[in-house]
Amino acid sequence: MLEEVERWLATRSWSVTDRPLHRVMAAKRSSGQTVSVVLPALNEEETVGDIVAIIRHDLMQQVPLVDEIVVVDSGSTDRTAAVAAAAGARVVHRDAILPRVPPVPGKGEVLWRSLLVTTGDIVCFIDADLREFSSDFVTGIVGPLLTDPGVDLVKAMYDRPLGGAAGQGGRVTELMARPLLNMHWPQLAGFVQPLGGEYAARRSLLEQLPFPVGYGVELGMLVDALHLVGLDALAQVDVGVRKHRHQDGQALGRMSAAIYRTAQLRLARGHLIRPSLTQFERGEDGFEPRTYSVDTEERPPMVEITEYAERKVA
Repeated sequence: MLEEVERWLATRSWSVTDRPLHRVMAAKRSSGQTVSVVLPALNEEETVGDIVAIIRHDLMQQVPLVDEIVVVDSGSTDRTAAVAAAAGARVVHRDAILPRVPPVPGKGEVLWRSLLVTTGDIVCFIDADLREFSSDFVTGIVGPLLTDPGVDLVKAMYDRPLGGAAGQGGRVTELMARPLLNMHWPQLAGFVQPLGGEYAARRSLLEQLPFPVGYGVELGMLVDALHLVGLDALAQVDVGVRKHRHQDGQALGRMSAAIYRTAQLRLARGHLIRPSLTQFERGEDGFEPRTYSVDTEERPPMVEITEYAERKVA
């Protein structure tokens, strides 16, 4: 491991217990900064309500750490929107944000658009499929941004059990993202969960970053932030254990392809000969091919969007 990364691990990797809530709240009061929590959601009626309710109770009613909770629904066919609203979130449909730009499917698309419907100086992203959720996820990753002006982006780190096996989750991280980062961006080799969906950043950073529309958004954001603000402006906080819904192997393959494409664009902005992935499923007549397109589109930095600039002026 690079000496720079070893130093970074010693100075920019913390535990949620390193910043007690009273200290975080004191920093928020003195700085006057506001905090938005965003949950990107697609068919998460089983979990989204509990997450919203816990954040509202612990971090809005008990203490005023969070200023707004926004659930961006990316086309759910279940009761995700109704459940989230009943729990106290403001729910906005992806298609209602920046309607002049036709939306495309993908998590990164939702995160990008969320910048237009939130106001916080700090934006905290939380996946909507977490089970046994704790508000420590929010306080842990928001805390360094409020207490340390030199930090611009904070990722959560945690154990990811798979079934009953500890530490066996995060298969795309171990098989795709971690090798890519170690080989091509070794300064980022110290991130325990580079693809984790729980992270917080200053709006002033997020609005300058391009957003891959799909699953490559987390890797792309880390790489681009490294080049924009440097390693010391990035950090990670241990928040314990993350339990969530796991995807099947083929879905993970498609995720890996999108992540590889994101990395390829950042390595050389090169030409991808075939932006698609063929997988196989056993059918009545043997193995049948299924071909999926790989996310290749990226949204520009939000500061380049006219509507966003006009909102800031207003």
